[in-house]
Amino acid sequence: MTADRLRAYILTLPHVVETMQWGANLVFWTGDKAIGGKMFALINLDEPGPAHKSHAVISYAAGSTRYADLLELEGIIPAPYMARIYWVAVERWDVFTAAEWQRELRAAHALTLAKLPPRTRKVLALPAAEQRRVLAERRKMLASKSKR
Repeated sequence: MTADRLRAYILTLPHVVETMQWGANLVFWTGDKAIGGKMFALINLDEPGPAHKSHAVISYAAGSTRYADLLELEGIIPAPYMARIYWVAVERWDVFTAAEWQRELRAAHALTLAKLPPRTRKVLALPAAEQRRVLAERRKMLASKSKR
């Protein structure tokens, strides 16, 4: 598996939005964060430096039921800053097969989608054109608030 192949798969999941944040990190959201969407995966595109003992290639929401089992696998550690909400960090692409990667990320997406607030799910249920209108309005409102 590679970052490009996994990115292509993640973008096929419903309501996924991708952002670049915190340096070279692709962050995947279930629903746009402007309407209350939540992160479910992060691909680290940075190359590991000499000071890094471990370098996660991806972190994702594992959920409380899968978290402990995943940590038993070699190459999976608690995700820095996110372990308290049951995220794991994977250090190598070969930890899972392609099918297992898809299963893991599909589960992370479904877990996060189920936790979205009702108002966010209501927007995601709108037709695409209406969703774009609501998003544009929300971004405009957020931009005006940040200028104050």
